[in-house]
Amino acid sequence: MTRTVITACPLDCPDACTLAVDVEGEATGGGERIVRIDAAPATDSNPLTDGWICAKVRRSTRRVHSPERILTPLRRTGPKGSGAFEPISWNDALEMIATEIRSAITEHGPAAVVPFLYNSSAPTFSDRLMVRLFAELGTSEVAHTICAYTAAIAWHSTFPNMASADPLDVAHSDLVVIWGANPSTSNTHLTPLLTEARGRGAAVVVIDPRRTPTAARADRHLAVRPGTDDVLALATAAELDRLGLVDRSFCDDNAEGTDELLAAARAWTPSTAAEVCGVDASAITELAELVGTRRPGLLRLGWGMERNRNGGSGIRAALGLWVLAGQFGRLGSGVVTSTSSAAEDDTLDDLPDAPPRARTLNMNRIGHDLAHADPPVTVLIVQGANPAVSAPDQQAVLASLVREDLFTVVHDQVMTDTATFADVVLPATTYFEQGDDVAVGYTSYAASPLRRVIAPVGESRTNGEVAAGLAAALGVDGYDPEQVPPPPLPERAVPTRPEGSVQFGPVGEPGTTRPDGGRARLLLGAGSDPVPTHRPVDSPFPLTLITPASSRQINSMFGEYDPPPAQISMSPEDASARGVLDGADVRVFNDLATLVLPARIDPSVRPGVVSIPKGLWRRHLPGGLTANALTPAEVEHTIGGAVFHDARVDIAPA
Repeated sequence: MTRTVITACPLDCPDACTLAVDVEGEATGGGERIVRIDAAPATDSNPLTDGWICAKVRRSTRRVHSPERILTPLRRTGPKGSGAFEPISWNDALEMIATEIRSAITEHGPAAVVPFLYNSSAPTFSDRLMVRLFAELGTSEVAHTICAYTAAIAWHSTFPNMASADPLDVAHSDLVVIWGANPSTSNTHLTPLLTEARGRGAAVVVIDPRRTPTAARADRHLAVRPGTDDVLALATAAELDRLGLVDRSFCDDNAEGTDELLAAARAWTPSTAAEVCGVDASAITELAELVGTRRPGLLRLGWGMERNRNGGSGIRAALGLWVLAGQFGRLGSGVVTSTSSAAEDDTLDDLPDAPPRARTLNMNRIGHDLAHADPPVTVLIVQGANPAVSAPDQQAVLASLVREDLFTVVHDQVMTDTATFADVVLPATTYFEQGDDVAVGYTSYAASPLRRVIAPVGESRTNGEVAAGLAAALGVDGYDPEQVPPPPLPERAVPTRPEGSVQFGPVGEPGTTRPDGGRARLLLGAGSDPVPTHRPVDSPFPLTLITPASSRQINSMFGEYDPPPAQISMSPEDASARGVLDGADVRVFNDLATLVLPARIDPSVRPGVVSIPKGLWRRHLPGGLTANALTPAEVEHTIGGAVFHDARVDIAPA
């Protein structure tokens, strides 16, 4: 017998597709197997799904039924990092963890316990009990600064609490600018919308250091140097002003700080900006003409442009450019960024007596903090994350994970690089084994029901079940799953935004979204750069290393069976200057580390930039180091976001 379950994908992807999953076998004895994953019928689907899903999810039965799945709790029996473990019971595992947490709090206070929690494959509600538990204990918390943090703060400082535009509005746009994003890899359902837009005459512009498949199909591609997006946006704004294309009426009615932003922009001419950004001066003028004349225009901001010291400035400058052009107020205009605020988080609303958190640590500095925090970190709980390969300054992270006085717990589906350093490993469910929940994408306005497809594989447990078990072992009340109400579950995907809603539409019109106070803020107050301000990187190493997402993994997820090629891509010009041949091993180095891996000569990468795929595992490269061994642990100066693309390296034949 085969049955089909309609569910949804909650992985770290903008689209949140609705799925139809075919299952064979009986639930008893672990006999159920997923045999096919495809898009759900249109009547049940998030409209963005549009009848098809990405290859990553289609192939993900290889994770669900993998021989590498962790089936029982495990206790370390060998040196940290050796992968030597033995099975133990859930009761024993939870008691061990609870004992270590109590001991750490008694000896050093709650700050000694650090929950490193991220979303992984958890849906909207089920992972909240773990956050709540550590909040109730008053432990350290780890701020989610590693991704989208800089962009979110920059957005909310410019447009306080204003909703994103809907990507489906591309159907009404005459201009679409994709800035710092690669939809062909990480927002695939936007790609056909862009193709349709071009087919009816809309102009599509891509701003990206690489000639991605999206850029190759665009009308114009500006191969900007990483970290100079702020300069490009400011110079374009100055050209907009010079050409008389600033929408003064819109700015007067809807923005504060217009004159101050334009004054800062005039410091950048097309020629001076072109030298910094590595694009033709004429391309800057052409971009200003397009932004100022083609209406309605939609800006799709990606997270690639935030991953450097100028990330906040770059996003604020791009948003300011859109305001100056008055590209709002009509269907098909505005800015598409994260829509995830549509999911209300009331995790801590009913904890009025919870103690204040002992301290807040920056996720990008976890290697440093594990080694140097005072009071020391003696218990580390990792859930939905893989910091051994995903955090900056990888060697500092690995040096801390081998500490014998650091008790580490990892809750995951397979033996990740971080799990190999754990003292206790707990088996986690995939989202196909979760109970009822909701999946909400972060560039789609739909909430889809997430249903259990098969019984948990082995003894795996959900995030919420682990929180409940750990709370019981610690003697904390209120975490019995029977006492936790299930989330509201729609029968099928439902829209979460009014149809036809428009940013800065007429006041009082249904569906109009505006920032708090009704006006965009182009000038910030004390404590920040009042206007976007460029800060160059001073490094003796000439090449910028970027680590873009691939079409085969989601961050480091699925790296156990389908990693991208472990190679470094570089332009023909940079390869020739260094005597590097295609396919030959090279040394990639800076003052943090040296990696050896094959070179790929790739004309889609601009000169001065090299690229290693994001999310490779240690097993994929000789020496056990990945690209993040070369990335700095510094953070964006105003917000504390990650600066992965501030990494500077050089390359030589191995």
